[in-house]
Amino acid sequence: MTTERFEVQRQVAASPADVFALLCDPQGHVRIDSSGMLQSAEGDAVRAVGDEFLVHMDRESLNDFPMGKYDVTVIITALVPDELIEWTISGTIQPPIRHLYGYRLQAREGGTLVTSYYDWSEIDDRFRDKGVFPVIPEAGLRATLGILARTVEQPAVAAG
Repeated sequence: MTTERFEVQRQVAASPADVFALLCDPQGHVRIDSSGMLQSAEGDAVRAVGDEFLVHMDRESLNDFPMGKYDVTVIITALVPDELIEWTISGTIQPPIRHLYGYRLQAREGGTLVTSYYDWSEIDDRFRDKGVFPVIPEAGLRATLGILARTVEQPAVAAG
């Protein structure tokens, strides 16, 4: 691990397929976000590298950089069903900054070991000295894993 990448892990009591389905769903990203920045999402579930969806953001949730409300396009950069999903974003700042977010899933007895990572090692040099990276602290990734666990571990509600 370098100072330009965080990785955190958590065991969850759900199958890799259930976790993966949540992570492929644009609304799933909003549901598990611990930062408060993701407000809503539009688009279909992702199925392949290059798939995209739109996320409506609110940077005021972090109160660290005056961007207010804006949209980003999530672009899938790696996808292996039930094992890996990774993405970058394109949005207001162009060219794209080139930071990556992702999840690796490993089947384990009783569920899935979920590894969440955030990598900003490939960002453009002009962003390095701006003092805004990492955007999400390691504690934010841990909190999101807690919300993910709570979300996928809840038993399905029977249709009534």
